[in-house]
Formats: sequence, C-alpha cells, structure tokens
Amino acid sequence: MKPRRFMPSGPLRGTIRVPGDKSISHRSIMLGALAVGETRVTGLLEGEDVLSTAAAMRAMGARVERLGEGEWSVHGVGVGALLQPQDPLDMGNSGTSTRLLMGLVASHPITATFIGDASLSKRPMGRVIGPLSQMGAAFDASEGGRLPLTVRGAQPAVPIAYRLPVASAQVKSAVLLAGLNTPGITTVIEPVPTRDHSERMLRGFGADLSVEVEADGTRVIRLVGEAELKPQTIEVPGDPSSAAFFIVAALLVPGSELTILNVGLNPTRAGLIEVLRQMGGDIAEVNRREVGGEPVADLVVRHSALKGIAIDPAVVPSMVDEFPALFVAAALAEGTTVTTGLEELRVKESDRISVMAAALTGAGARVTETEDGLIIEGTGGEVLRGTAGAIATHLDHRIAMSMAVAGLASRAGVEVDDTRPIATSFPVFEALLDGLAT
Repeated sequence: MKPRRFMPSGPLRGTIRVPGDKSISHRSIMLGALAVGETRVTGLLEGEDVLSTAAAMRAMGARVERLGEGEWSVHGVGVGALLQPQDPLDMGNSGTSTRLLMGLVASHPITATFIGDASLSKRPMGRVIGPLSQMGAAFDASEGGRLPLTVRGAQPAVPIAYRLPVASAQVKSAVLLAGLNTPGITTVIEPVPTRDHSERMLRGFGADLSVEVEADGTRVIRLVGEAELKPQTIEVPGDPSSAAFFIVAALLVPGSELTILNVGLNPTRAGLIEVLRQMGGDIAEVNRREVGGEPVADLVVRHSALKGIAIDPAVVPSMVDEFPALFVAAALAEGTTVTTGLEELRVKESDRISVMAAALTGAGARVTETEDGLIIEGTGGEVLRGTAGAIATHLDHRIAMSMAVAGLASRAGVEVDDTRPIATSFPVFEALLDGLAT
C-alpha cells in the first residue's frame, strides 16, 4: 500500500501535456505486431497496461522496442503468423489487453493462457468468450468466465454476424481483431455507438473495413478477413480520460486557468467535455486539428460555477471511464446531478458506482446510490469536508485519481489508501498535479 493525503490547493495555472491515449496506444502495438514491416509510434502511453500489451505481442513473435520517451518501434509478423507463447501472458490490471488479445488469439492456430492481478482476475470475460466461441475458438476459464483463462484458437475461424448485447468497444474490437485472420466477412452490429478507435486504426493499417449507419443509428461494421496490414507511423494524441482529472480540477479550484495540450477529441470519447459544458464549465478548444485520423485540440479550462443536471444515458458510452471524475464535479455543483444507465461501471476495475458513492460520502458529499447510477446533491461550490481516515480505492486507478482531485477541493484533504494503481494508466499523474497545485 502507498497511501497519500491530497491537500487543498490554490489556483491551478499553467500548461500541461497528458500521456498518450490508452486505447490508441494498445491498438497501435497490436496492429503494428500484425503488419509486415516496421511501425513507428510516438506519444505512446507507457503505463503498465500498455506495457502488458507490448510484452504479450513480444511473446507471440513481434519485435517491440522502446527507442526513447513515448517512442517505440514494432516489427510485425503478419496476420496469421503469431507464434505460440511459451509462458502465460500476464495482463496485470488491463482488461483492454485481455479482451482484445483474446480476439487476436481466437483466430490463430495457437493456445495462450491469460493471467492477471487480483483486480483483473475478478472481472468477467464471458461477454468476449461468447462471440469468439461462435467463431470456433475454445476456452477453459476459471469460475464465472474469469482469469486464469486459456484460449485455443480456431484454424480456420468462422466469420459471424454478431449483434452487441451491451455497448462495449472491447467486445466489438475483440470480434473485429479475430476477424482479421478469418476467411470471409466478419460483421459487428452496434445498436449504441461506442469508441471507434479500432475501426479508424484498422482502416489506417489497410484493412478492408466498412461502416454503414442505419436509419435508427445502428452501426453495421464489416471486415474482410485474411487481411494484409501495412506498417504505419502513428502519433498518439493525449488521452481524454487522463485529461478528465485535470479538467475537473481546474473547473473546481477557484482562480484556475489551465491549458492541456494535444487532447484527443474523438466524438465517441469526448462526452465528458460536453456534459461539463452543459453544467456551466468553461472549456475552450484551441488549435483544433487532425492527427492520424483522430481529431485533436488544446483545451483551455477556467474555474466555473457548475450546476447539477440530469445526464442523458445516451452519452454513457462516450464517457464511460470518466464518470468517477464527473461524480467529483457533481459533488461541488449547485443542485442535483442524476446519472442513470451506468450498469457497465459495476464491472470495471472496481464497482465504480458503489466505490465512488462510499468515497464521496466519506469526504462529506451527499450521495444516493441507485441500481444504475448515483444521485448527487451538490454543495453549490462550497468545498468538501475531506476525510478523517483513508478512502478505499479497491486497486482502481480512476477512483484514486478522482479522489485526489476531490482533495484539492476540500477543507482537510482527502486520503487515498493506495496510489500505486495510478501507474497502470497515468504514471506521471502525481508529479503533474504537484507541479500545478500552489
């Protein structure tokens, strides 16, 4: 355990750059490993989750090397040419690595065992096992479809048309990645749009992928299998999920004006910014541009008086990882914030609904937990009391960072029981925060 009390702060001022987008970092390593030739990546997030992906691709034959800070070289083996890993693939805390790599292995003639830390080993993998089994892969999982788990890939795999029963970019991506080495056309039908990094990057690497949007908004994604991927040069934009903590901090701490450079604003990921603007947040976009098919801008965030709102459940997929930070903003807004449709948060690194309800209550916020969300009565800008003892973060990096932000807007500070999990997604979080807080 590595506890820390995050203390109240003066205005946050200055310019920062957050680490590279986690979703894009994972996929750049995976697809680079399936292309023939060298893919160069700059701005890669070097958190533990992405390093787990890099280690797994090395174990299956790719050459993955760090050249400098955020700069990596990936020499791929080609679709269909992944090698049998000699040892279990240790995914650490990374659900994304696990689910996406299960898809890759599912259509290759290899067997791989996935293991992970205590938190990851509690997370259910059944939603990925289902469609990949339909494609012909065989699974030997622990009770409840959990890790440790062994995948025996199908050769050849069978193309399927799969309608997503829940909005999940990870399930969609796992099926599409399995489709890369599957003869014929693999189809994913997505009733509710989720983050589309996989589609953008697969196209960028040369896969034959089409997206058709039906009248009711349903997306039909078709991928032609037995693809030949071409190596790319990728510049990874800043991670909006990491920027979220600093956006909320600057909105809450009086006198703050913070510029966050190079933030990815893919519309399937930028829901939090729109919601905070609806609450009255002053968030301006400067120097808007496109980098590698992804929209990017610098954000200028100024302290704002926020108002509570009822959040439309339709935005949930575009900000599913940002709700812990949003809950902190809602706790200091004026009036009531109501969130619904958040069932997915119960199967993240922790049950983020219950854990954030307990954490915010412990810091002095007024929170009611419902089956699918939280109802938060804001303080109207008055700082939170803070905590007497330590907040239980349940090994969840986003809980730890959200409550660190709550500490900045408290009287007595907020103590987090363990800051070590922050390294899974944002190793420099504390250093950046300490550099801004005055």
